[in-house]
Amino acid sequence: MSRFLPTDHNPDAPLAIISGRGDYPVLLAERARAAGIPLRLIAFEGETPDALYNSFPDADRIRIKVGQLGKMLKGLKTLGAQYAIMAGQITPGKLFKGLHPDIKAVALLASLKEKNAETIFGAIADEITAVGTTLLDARAFMDDDLATGDILCGKFPGKHQPWLDHGIRIATEVARLDIGQGVVVRKGTVLAVEAFEGTDAMLERAGGFKTKGAIFVKTVKPRQDYRFDVPVFGSQTLEKMVETGIRTAAVAEESTLLLDKAQLLSEAADRGITLLAFPAPA
Repeated sequence: MSRFLPTDHNPDAPLAIISGRGDYPVLLAERARAAGIPLRLIAFEGETPDALYNSFPDADRIRIKVGQLGKMLKGLKTLGAQYAIMAGQITPGKLFKGLHPDIKAVALLASLKEKNAETIFGAIADEITAVGTTLLDARAFMDDDLATGDILCGKFPGKHQPWLDHGIRIATEVARLDIGQGVVVRKGTVLAVEAFEGTDAMLERAGGFKTKGAIFVKTVKPRQDYRFDVPVFGSQTLEKMVETGIRTAAVAEESTLLLDKAQLLSEAADRGITLLAFPAPA
C-alpha cells in the first residue's frame, strides 16, 4: 500500500487529511481512496481547495480557521480519526496576519522559544498524538511521486557539477539551521535563500539577477521529521522557474514530492527545464 506506513497500520481505520492549499492534499486523497482507505478531512478556511472539501460528505469533514488548534484536535476525535497526515501549505503570512488562535494555540505558541516549522509543527504533532491519533509520514501513499534517480529530465553538463555541489552544500546548511529548504545559486554565488516567505518568493528574488546557469536546489534537513514540512515540487514551482529564467532544479531524492510526477516531468521537458535528484542528507 505504501512503504511509509507503520508496520502495524490498520487500513480499515479512518485517516484524516489535515489539508492546506495546493495540489498535494488533492493527490493524496486520490491515492488514499484508490488504496481503499476511509478518509476524513480537516479543512482550513481560505486554504483547503474547495473541490477537495466538496468531495467529502458532511459527516466526514470539518472546516476550521487557521490557528484553531483546539478545534482541530476536537475534530480529530469527533471524526474518529485513528491516523492523520499533514498535506499542503498554509499561506505563510497568516502566521502574522489572519491567524485565529484559540486558547490551545496561544498556549502552545507561548511555550516555544523559537518559532519555525520544526518547533511549531513538532509541538502540534505532539498534541495530535496526545488525543490518540497517529500522525503519519507525509510521504505515505505518495510513493510514486517521490523524486528518484539522477537526471529526471533534461540535460546537465558535467562541468556544472561543482556549482551543483555548492548549491547542495548551502541548501543543506540552510535547512539544518531551520531557515528554509531551498536556495538559488549561480556559478558559486548564492543568489537567494528561502526563508519564511516560501519558494515562489525566493525564485522571484533570484529572478532579479542574471539567471543563465542558475540552479534551484531544494532539500531536507539532516534527520528530517517526515511527518511534516516535506518539500514539494509541482506545476506552480515549475511555472515560477520558467517566469524567472531558472532552467535547472535539483531536489533531494526519496524526500521531495514531485506532484503528479509523470505529467510534471513531461511538462518540464517541454518547457526546457532540467530536473535532477541527489541523495538526501542523512
